[in-house]
Amino acid sequence: MTTATLLVELLTEELPPKALSRLGEVFSAQIHAGLAARKLLTASDQYQWFATPRRLAIQVPGVLAVAPDAAVTEKIMPVSVALDAAGQPTQALLKKLEGKGIPVSEVAKFEKRMDGKAEALFYEATVKGVALDDVLAGIVADALKKLPIPKVMRWGDSDHQFVRPVHGLIQLHGERIVPGEVLGLKSRDFTRGHRFLSAGDIAIKQADAYADVLKTDGKVVASFAERKASIAAQLDAKAAELKATINPSEGLLDEVTSLVEWPVVYVGEFESEYLDVPQECLILTMQQNQKYFPLLDGTKKLLNKFLIVSNMQVDDPKHIVGGNARVVRPRLSDARFFFNQDRKATLASRLDKLANVVYHNKIGSVLQRVERLETLSGKIAGKLGANASLAARAARLVKADLVTDMVGEFPELQGIMGRYYALHDGEDKDVADAVQSHYQPRFAGDALPAGNIACAAALADKLDALVGFFGIGQIPTGDKDPFGLRRAALGVLRILMETPLPLDLAELIADAQAGFSAGVLTQPVAEPLLDFMLDRLRGLLKEAGYAQDVIEAVLAQRPTRIDLVPPKLAAVRDFLGLPEALALAAANKRIGNILKKAEGSLPEPDVALLQEAAEKTLFERVTLIAPVVKSHVANEDYADALKVLASVRTEVDQFFAEVMVNVDEPLIRANRLGLLESLFDLLNAVADISRLGV
Repeated sequence: MTTATLLVELLTEELPPKALSRLGEVFSAQIHAGLAARKLLTASDQYQWFATPRRLAIQVPGVLAVAPDAAVTEKIMPVSVALDAAGQPTQALLKKLEGKGIPVSEVAKFEKRMDGKAEALFYEATVKGVALDDVLAGIVADALKKLPIPKVMRWGDSDHQFVRPVHGLIQLHGERIVPGEVLGLKSRDFTRGHRFLSAGDIAIKQADAYADVLKTDGKVVASFAERKASIAAQLDAKAAELKATINPSEGLLDEVTSLVEWPVVYVGEFESEYLDVPQECLILTMQQNQKYFPLLDGTKKLLNKFLIVSNMQVDDPKHIVGGNARVVRPRLSDARFFFNQDRKATLASRLDKLANVVYHNKIGSVLQRVERLETLSGKIAGKLGANASLAARAARLVKADLVTDMVGEFPELQGIMGRYYALHDGEDKDVADAVQSHYQPRFAGDALPAGNIACAAALADKLDALVGFFGIGQIPTGDKDPFGLRRAALGVLRILMETPLPLDLAELIADAQAGFSAGVLTQPVAEPLLDFMLDRLRGLLKEAGYAQDVIEAVLAQRPTRIDLVPPKLAAVRDFLGLPEALALAAANKRIGNILKKAEGSLPEPDVALLQEAAEKTLFERVTLIAPVVKSHVANEDYADALKVLASVRTEVDQFFAEVMVNVDEPLIRANRLGLLESLFDLLNAVADISRLGV
C-alpha cells in the first residue's frame, strides 16, 4: 500500500477573525472524516489543522493512494420471493440482479441464510477500494459546505460561493499533486506567503514540509496554536520588561491570532491625562476597538502604555507605534468626553428616561421594572436584617446608567459606570457597589455580589426577570434562551447557596410575582419556575462533583432553602459510607411502596395495638430517636441526624423479617402502617435516602 502525508490548503482573502479557529477546526475535521469514511487512512486519529487570516489547511499523515478492497455481504431478498417452486430465479430477482449489475450465473454462489423468521439470499462480493485522486476534491467540497458560515459571497464573474474569495488550492499527496477542482480552482503545489513580507509564489514540494516552508520562505506561522503561543510569549516578555502585567483577555488573544500571520509585539503609549477616566472605559476601548493589550502596574492600576500585536516586522517600528498612538487618541478622547458629559446629570435624574425604554412589550418599560425591583430588593434586604431603604435605593438606580452616553457607546460597561456615577452623585458606597454588582454572577466562575445590599439587588433583578418571562410563557426550550434565564437562575442559586443566604426560594418567587400588575402574568409561575431552578441546581451540583444518587436524594424533597443543600449533600455523602446505609435505603424504598398503597390518612401508632415483639421494639426505638433526629435537623446538624437514623437498622430488619404489615384485621393493619409512616418521616427528615445506591 502506498501511503504519504496529505496536504490540503485553501488560499483566501482575509477570513472573519472571530470565526477563524472554528473554521480551521471544522474544515480539517470534515476532511479527516471524509478520508476515514473512504478507508483512506492508516492512522485514523492523527492530523494537524492550520488557520491564518488567508488560509485554511490540514496535514494528514499516512494517507493511502488507494483504499484496500473490502469484502461485503449483501442481503438480496427473501428466498420465497427470489426463487420459484423449481428453484429458478423469479422476475423479481432478475430485475434486482440487473439493477446491481450482478450476472445471473452468480445466483448459484448465493448463500441461503436465516434472516429473522424467513430465509434470505445473501451475496458476497469484493468492493474495490476508492482512489484518493477520484474522491479528494469531492471531500474538500463537502467540507466547505459544512463550515459554520452564516453568509457567503460570490466574486468575479463565477457562481462559486464562499465566506471570502478563494485564490488557490493545494492538494498534495507526498510530492504528488492530487488532481481535482474545488470552487473553480484546480489543485497545485504552490501558495502565497505573507502579504507584505514575502513576494511571489511559495513552492510546496513535499506535504510534510508545509509549515516549515511557509515559515522560512513565506513569513507565515501557519499553525493557529503556535501563532497564539508566540503572541502570548511576546506579550509576557514585553510586559516583564516594563515591570507590568497584561489585562487578561483570552478572547482578544484569539482574535489577534486570527488577524496576523507573522506576529510581532510593540509597545505603544498615550497621554497620562486620559488616566483620569475610569480605567474600565479605557481598557474596553483599547481592547474592543483597537485590539490592544492594556498594561497594569503591580496594584492592577492602568498604565498609559499598551502592547500592539502587529503583522509587520521592521527594524524601526516608530511609524507603526506612532500610527497606533494617533488612532487610539480619538477613542480615548471620546471616552473622556462621555464620562465628563454623563457626570453633569445625576443617575436619579435619568430615571424618567427609562419610561421610554421598553423592557418587553408584554411586561412593560424599564422604569416599571425598576419600580418592581425597588420594592422587591427592600423586601429581601429586610428578610436578611439589612438596611431595606438602602437596598431599595440601590435597586432604584441599578438601570439608570443604561441611558448614559458611555453605556450607550459601550454596553459592556453597564453597572460599572453606574457605580462611578453613583459615587460622584454622593450616594452611599453600599448603594454604588450594588449598582455595579447586581449583574453578578454574569458567567460561570464569576464573583458573587458582596454584602446583603448588593445581594438583595442582584436577587431582585434576576428573580424579576425569571418570574416575568415565565409568566408570559417565554420559557427556555432546547438551546434557545434569548432572555438569559438559565444564567439568571444559576445566579440566584449561587448567591443563595455560596454566600450563603438563609432565604426561602419559594417565598422569593412569590414576592417577585406579587410585584407585577394584575393581568401581566398570564401563565403559571411558582411550580414551573421552582422545577426549572431545581433542574439548574441539579446540573450545578453535578459539575461540583457530587454523585448523582446523592444529588437526587436531596433534591427529591424539592428543597427551597438552597443554602441548606450543600450541608445536606455532605451529610448524605458521609451517611452513604456507613455499613447500614444501603440496607436502610432499600428499607425506606420498601416502606414508601407500602405506604403508597395505603388508603386514607393513617393514625399515630397506638402502643396498645402492638402485638409482635419486633413491632414493639421498632416502636420503642422510633419513639426514642424521633426527638433526637428532629432536634438535629432543626439545628441543621444533618450528619448527626443521619448517624442516629443508621442505628435503627437492626430493628427495621427484624420488623420486616417477623411482622406481616397487611394483615386482615383493619385496626392492626392501620396501626402497623402508622408505625411505618412515623419511621418513613424520620428516615426522610434530611433526604430521600431511598434514592441512594440507585
